[in-house]
Amino acid sequence: MQDYVLISRLAHVIERSGLAMAGAMCGTFVAAQMSKANVAPFDSGGFMALMVLVGTIAFYIGINVPRPPAAQVSERERVDAVEVLSAAGTFLATVAALVSVFAIVFDEAPQRAWEFVVASWWLGGATMQIAAGFIGRQRASSRVA
Repeated sequence: MQDYVLISRLAHVIERSGLAMAGAMCGTFVAAQMSKANVAPFDSGGFMALMVLVGTIAFYIGINVPRPPAAQVSERERVDAVEVLSAAGTFLATVAALVSVFAIVFDEAPQRAWEFVVASWWLGGATMQIAAGFIGRQRASSRVA
């Protein structure tokens, strides 16, 4: 039984690490696209590193959120707000990355207004993922205590 638990935890860490790398990759693409817009604050190594770090944290923490036990969910509360927050955040962040990859691959000329929209999708989505992850884990730890 202990071997099963160890293997299960190891698989979970590997899965979370893979998701964190996907988030880092998405952050890299969005940062690369933002740097093409030639806006001074977005054209620095620090900004790019921050985007990669935010993506890593968001995808590690915010995608696999603990669910509340079925006994605690009433008939009216069939929709878990934390789950919706995580899903919406993941969708926004990955759409921003997809748009950035498209613009990079097809060498689209950056349009500042559009770049800010894509960056706000990325930041909003990543923030939603992080918030969902923290809320879900806080909720899970308060059930245990």
